[in-house]
Amino acid sequence: MSSDEVAYLRAAGVGFAVDLTTPVPTVLHWGEDLGELSPEGLAALALTGGPAVPINSLDVPRLFSVWPTEAEGWVGTPAHLGHRGGAATTPRPRLARAERRDLDEGGGELVLVLDDDVSDLDITLVYRLDAHGVLAVTAKLKARAARPDYDLAGVTAMLPIPRRAAEVLDFTGRWLRERSPQRRALTHGAHVREVRRGKPGTDSPYLLVAGVPGFGFRSGEVWAVHVGWSGDQRYLAERLPEGAGAHSAVLGGGELLRPGEVRLSPGAEYHAPTCYFAWSGDGLDGLSARFHSMLRARPRHPVSPRPLLLNTWDAVHFDHDLDRLLALTETAAKVGVERVVLDDGWFRGRRDDTAGLGDWYVDETVWPAGLTPLVARVRELGMQFGLWFEPEMVNLDSDLARAHPEWLLAPSAGVGPPSRQQYVLNVANEDAWEYLLNRMHELISEYRIDYIKWDHNRELLEAVSRERGGRDRPGVRAQTLAAYRLMDRLRALHPGLEIESCASGGGRIDLGVLRRTDRVWASDSSDPVERQMIQRWTGQLLPLELIGAHFGAERAPSTRRVTTDTFRLITSLFGHAGIELDLTRLTPDQITRVSAWAALYKEFRPLLHSGEVVRADLADDEEFLYGVLAPGSAAALYCWARVATSPELQSGRVPLPGLSPGHDYRLRIRTDVGAPGGRHRQPPAWVSAALTGWIDVPGPVLAHAGLPMPTLDPQQAMLIEVRRR
Repeated sequence: MSSDEVAYLRAAGVGFAVDLTTPVPTVLHWGEDLGELSPEGLAALALTGGPAVPINSLDVPRLFSVWPTEAEGWVGTPAHLGHRGGAATTPRPRLARAERRDLDEGGGELVLVLDDDVSDLDITLVYRLDAHGVLAVTAKLKARAARPDYDLAGVTAMLPIPRRAAEVLDFTGRWLRERSPQRRALTHGAHVREVRRGKPGTDSPYLLVAGVPGFGFRSGEVWAVHVGWSGDQRYLAERLPEGAGAHSAVLGGGELLRPGEVRLSPGAEYHAPTCYFAWSGDGLDGLSARFHSMLRARPRHPVSPRPLLLNTWDAVHFDHDLDRLLALTETAAKVGVERVVLDDGWFRGRRDDTAGLGDWYVDETVWPAGLTPLVARVRELGMQFGLWFEPEMVNLDSDLARAHPEWLLAPSAGVGPPSRQQYVLNVANEDAWEYLLNRMHELISEYRIDYIKWDHNRELLEAVSRERGGRDRPGVRAQTLAAYRLMDRLRALHPGLEIESCASGGGRIDLGVLRRTDRVWASDSSDPVERQMIQRWTGQLLPLELIGAHFGAERAPSTRRVTTDTFRLITSLFGHAGIELDLTRLTPDQITRVSAWAALYKEFRPLLHSGEVVRADLADDEEFLYGVLAPGSAAALYCWARVATSPELQSGRVPLPGLSPGHDYRLRIRTDVGAPGGRHRQPPAWVSAALTGWIDVPGPVLAHAGLPMPTLDPQQAMLIEVRRR
């Protein structure tokens, strides 16, 4: 077969093959690269991609195409749902044309144009396999002219997976405990996760992974999908007794559409969010390596050193006293902070969370000279200045809500229950959008703001736009697109501006918002025990330089747990580091340790923010071993941590993941922020030696045999620096 009959994309060890000879193209393979296939090899791939015809079934093979429908015998989730006035519900698309091209940076792109004369839609599917092996799938549906409106109910991008992908992993969570993993067998039926919060939420599925049973960080074949969208979402893994064509099951996702939300008038288009699919033969670390390298290759990915940040919230809350903030700023500069962010409480009427939200003017009663005295001092001390906003929300006790009740994203019959004393502003209302743009633009310009902490603290319930005549139209999609447009416009006006995506902590983390932002706030929890897990799994998709990780108070506000500053400092090192406490209340010894940590962060951030993340598979869930490797494993920094006790007195030999057995190494234990406490009178001999200086260890010992790790006390961590000899 020729390339006109089978389109074959290859990149970074991944292969993606599509049969173009069927009425609707079918995916022959997605997974490990099959190598350079000859025409005969492509023909064999197509021949072996045809399913059987079982007894007491359809008289023709059941296909699973790129746009699956019942017309092909597919009885699982269809590619799209909709109707035109109650009819046109049985789509029958056909391939109109296919175009394949190589990408300059590696990989390739396949564009498929389908005609559907039943629903009168023109469908364009784009498969883009990038140089990192990530397959981005997008779909565009265009309604043909001179036909009644088409009500679109759903669009799902799906790819087939094999029978050996028999276990699924995704995530759940809550405020202060985001991205908690959950696993189950992939049995018959659909494993569906729907998000109806108007944002991905703290219980976001985040990444749906299917793999061979028992897959881990360093082993096992896995397939995954991420929905790059900041509104309502839908994820699924589905297996039917009939299979999916020659395959066993499917993996997919897309935007969750509310009834009536998308009505395609003649000539109108619907652009589905990008779904990112990735395969790895090396477990979850292989997946994260693909996503991290993809994100780092973006034109607007942050490349300057990520500034050490101080956020004022846990230090002062709403108490915006200038002298107190100046003292905090002075201390921050002394320990090595490079960016100060003034959090909630600076605008009119904002003395607590019940009022003022939406009135984006500096409160003259608290700041009679504006923010200038603070901003000027921050800049005199050589630091950047950032400011907190929550543009998409409003208090009813605000000048904005009193003047423009029609700007609320809420039913005409009433606003419903508050959340954190706030409601949602309809950013898709053009007047509201212009107000936000003007206020934010003027403040950014006046104070030369470097950074915005963009918060989003409540769910979008009954999210409808108030229209004339009392008609309420679903508004989540329009709200999401308007928020994107606002971010895009602000960054166009202020090219150097950086934005953090914060939503009650980690409630809006996805690759849609990250096309417009430079950082996410992983969680409102600064408890390092919780953060060890939250940061581990946030890093499954995002590289460390995009993950805000802050050093907090001895007693964590989120859990009341008391931990040592050494454990808190080491935990917050692995991310875009920051400080979330009142530095002026620390003792001189604590200030010395924080200063040493700031220097350590600046020493290692070139490695942490460019290297490969590796995580060890350990039998003990209370122990963590992870690290970041430089290219070619020339250098590495590992963290060995314990969060709770376990029955074993000793951990035994543990290999350091990612190191090459073909090289020899030197290592030492860094105690810049303190030495960890352990459950032994005498630690393993190598630990005693590495605490005093470099020790030489052959690569096979580190990579294969492993090191007997010390049994740390609960809530303790240790840093191991490794360099290749």
